[in-house]
Amino acid sequence: MVKVRLGVGLGAGAADFPSVVDELESAGVDSLWLSEVVYGANVEPLIGMTHALARTVRLKVGTGVSVLPGRHPVLVAKQLATLAGLAPRRVLPVFGLRPARRAEWNLFPVPSGRRAAVFDESLQLVKLLLTSDNVQFSGEFFQLDGVSLADRPARPVDIWVGGSAPSALRRVGRLADGWLGSFVSPSQAKLAVETIKAAAADAGREVEEDHYGLSLAVAPFGIPPELARAASDRAPGIDPADLVATSWDDARRLLDRYLDAGLSKFVLRPAGPVSWSDFMRHFLPLAEALHN
Repeated sequence: MVKVRLGVGLGAGAADFPSVVDELESAGVDSLWLSEVVYGANVEPLIGMTHALARTVRLKVGTGVSVLPGRHPVLVAKQLATLAGLAPRRVLPVFGLRPARRAEWNLFPVPSGRRAAVFDESLQLVKLLLTSDNVQFSGEFFQLDGVSLADRPARPVDIWVGGSAPSALRRVGRLADGWLGSFVSPSQAKLAVETIKAAAADAGREVEEDHYGLSLAVAPFGIPPELARAASDRAPGIDPADLVATSWDDARRLLDRYLDAGLSKFVLRPAGPVSWSDFMRHFLPLAEALHN
C-alpha cells in the first residue's frame, strides 16, 4: 500500500529557523523542504538541511528544489554522502535545472545551451559516486579515473528531480528516483506520471509507485501577485484554482485529486500573509487525516 505523506515547505530566515525546526520535530511532521532562493531571507538549502538534521532525530529534510548544473557533481555527492551518514534515511535531495528566479540564473554557470546536458551528466555521476567503488567516468563535461567516496552510505540516497516540461519528466524516468512537481494541475500531474513511467520503461528501469510528489502553495488570504505570476508563467492558460489552494478546504480537495492522479508525497507551503501558527494549526490535522 502506498503511503501518503505531507511535509512543510519553508522560507524562513536564519533567525526563525531553529525554533521552526524544533516545532516540526515535536509535532511529528514528516518532512521539511528548503527552496533554493539566493536573493532572499531563506536559509541556504544544504546548510539548512545540515542544521535541521543535527538538531532532530526523526524529521526528514529535503531540498525543494536545489540547482544541480553549475555545482560540481563530485562535491554534491560528497555532501549527500556525509549527510546520509550522519542522518540515515532522512536526507531527501531534489534537484532542478535552474533557479526559479531569473535574476539568479547567472549564479550557476554552465556552457551556453548545454544546461540540460550538464544536468544529465551531473546526475548520472552523483548517483554513480553514491553507489559504486572505483568510478570511471569520461563524459563531455566531467572526467574521473578510479574515484571512490570512502563514506558512501550503506543505503543509496534516493535522488528526485523537479520540473514539468516533457524533457524534465522523461529525465525523471531515465535517471531519477522520484519526481517533485509544482504548478501542475491534477490532470497535468496524471499525464506527468504516465510520461515518467513510459520513459522509465523505455530505459529498462522503474520509478517506485510512492515516489511521485508535488509542492503545493496554500494561500488562504488570496494569491500574492508574485505567486500568481509564477503560476501563469509555469502553467499558462490553467485556472489558478487548479494550481494553488486558496483555502484549507481547497487544499484537501486538490490533494484528493492529486491522489487520484497517482501522487502520494506532498509539500505544503504557506503563501501570502498567513501566520506560521495559523498555517500549522490547519496543516497538522490535514496531515494526520491523510496519513491515516
